[in-house]
Amino acid sequence: MEQEKDKVSVKSAATWFWKWFLNNKVVTILLVSLLVLLNLLVFSKITYLFNPIKGFFSVIGLPILMAGILFYLVNPLIDWMEKKKIPRIAGIAIVFMIIIGLVVWGIIILIPIIREQTMSLIENWPNYWDKVIAQFDNLLRSNIFSQLQVQLTDVNQSIIKSISEQANSVVNSTFSGIGSVLGTMTNIVIALITMPIILFFLLKDGRNLPYYTMKLIPTKLRLSTYNLLKEINTQISQYIRGQLLVAFFVALMFWIGFAIIGLEYAVLLAILAGVLNLVPYLGSFLAIIPILIIALVSSPGMLVKVIIVFAIEQTLEGRLIQPLILGSNLKIHPVTIIVVLLTAGKLFGIPGVILGIPAYAVMKVIFEHLFIRYQTYSGLYEQDYNPAPKPSTPIGKIKK
Repeated sequence: MEQEKDKVSVKSAATWFWKWFLNNKVVTILLVSLLVLLNLLVFSKITYLFNPIKGFFSVIGLPILMAGILFYLVNPLIDWMEKKKIPRIAGIAIVFMIIIGLVVWGIIILIPIIREQTMSLIENWPNYWDKVIAQFDNLLRSNIFSQLQVQLTDVNQSIIKSISEQANSVVNSTFSGIGSVLGTMTNIVIALITMPIILFFLLKDGRNLPYYTMKLIPTKLRLSTYNLLKEINTQISQYIRGQLLVAFFVALMFWIGFAIIGLEYAVLLAILAGVLNLVPYLGSFLAIIPILIIALVSSPGMLVKVIIVFAIEQTLEGRLIQPLILGSNLKIHPVTIIVVLLTAGKLFGIPGVILGIPAYAVMKVIFEHLFIRYQTYSGLYEQDYNPAPKPSTPIGKIKK
């Protein structure tokens, strides 16, 4: 009898352990998370093993990135020409000739203008800044703003001191950083040489790349993997193509507007506004600061004209250009975009600001697909789980 009681107690203990630990979904999730974190910890300790891979991508990464951006920008044009019965190779040749023509035009005409205006602006910027501070001093001479005037003077002195310190540090580190500068220039030269070759083969065979990739994926996962890659490709292409086109039209509108009102450094300021517009929301604010300073120094009338040009540009961009080009394809809340920009900029600097939004869009797509898969197999979301619509892509095409 005692042996049977012991067997029953052991069985009940095993059943209890199975019910609350081994067969518990929450515990399973925690164990899987623990294993993932342990793997990340192990990988963080052996990162030196990946230094050869890091060195390889440091050389080949830039041309691949440049070729990828140009691919997303010009591939729709080549697809359109192919639909018009123009052979794809001929379309690629036409696009390459257009790109070469634009590069030659930039080298002969645009770059000298930008260089001249940049040097002039750098040379005259201290005078502009002093005039702006003098105008604020005249505005704040009343007793009401006397304390603010002292603070403004202190801020001005701290800014000048900070700029001087940064300039001295740059000068002091120039000679010590010659090796890194030469390495960077070498990478840029390699990128400019290899980028057209990579771009050519991407435009020629890039659309067949998913089918070659699917051969490495298990048969049961091919359809879901193909749809995941297709959605990621759509998100990246829409963002890159949209942002570049919007930045181009912003620069063009500012160029025309500044040329009409006669603002100095019109070409340089317009291109700066277009480049900074690649940073959503924050770019326009950063671009308008030097423009307002130069306009304020020129005359109050010029300041009013610049504000009018900026208002017209913002209206056309917000009501016409962005809805037509970007639309709402990313479906990312503006607050989320700002948080992503600030976080990516803090962690990765300028590359993080530029690539933070598309990287977030890709991770969002991957997480959504993984979460839908988890909803299907976990059984924890039976009440509010709505199955995703079946993809329309035939499986036969994926197995091409």
